[in-house]
Amino acid sequence: MMRPRFITLEGVDGAGKSTHLGFIRDTLSALGVDACFTREPGGTALGEHLRALLLAVETQVSLETETLLMFAARSQHLDEVIRPALAAGRWVVSDRFTDATFAYQGGGRGVADARIAALEDWVQQGLQPDLTLLFDVPTEIAAQRMSATRELDRFEREQGDFHRRVRAAYLVRAKDNPRFYVLDSTRSIADIQADIARRLALLAEQA
Repeated sequence: MMRPRFITLEGVDGAGKSTHLGFIRDTLSALGVDACFTREPGGTALGEHLRALLLAVETQVSLETETLLMFAARSQHLDEVIRPALAAGRWVVSDRFTDATFAYQGGGRGVADARIAALEDWVQQGLQPDLTLLFDVPTEIAAQRMSATRELDRFEREQGDFHRRVRAAYLVRAKDNPRFYVLDSTRSIADIQADIARRLALLAEQA
């Protein structure tokens, strides 16, 4: 049996993560992988309530409280979904995880990395993804994609400088970190998915 793997999808809003979720599901299924798909913030009843609060445009919250709420949702997510699925031998694919907090609350908002890292240690107790697919795209292109497809949430409405800081924080985290696989999300869907398929096949071979 393949040992369970934890995969996360990351990137600025508009990078195209959701475009490839169905493909990732189909690819893992073809590889014989039983996978649980989830998201952050969210994934549990509590997490979805917190997601609605955090993304609502009318929400006004301090930087510290926003960060703590992200980790509150994550703690419940780990206890209720991620750890049980991995313990049962299933793979887990999460649309965002703690790298998003370092990017958005850290890079974007300016919360000190040391504070986020302390919460990470407490909540995750060493658990890290086996693979992080980072969908990278210039923020100007991401903004064009978002404005053409949906009504923007509280984070998506932030100014361009915010999203540029988020992207920069992601790329800093990905640099020299072997669990990251950076995908140029400006390419065609077919080219991106070919890369994803190769990386998932390699991960399955190593499991």
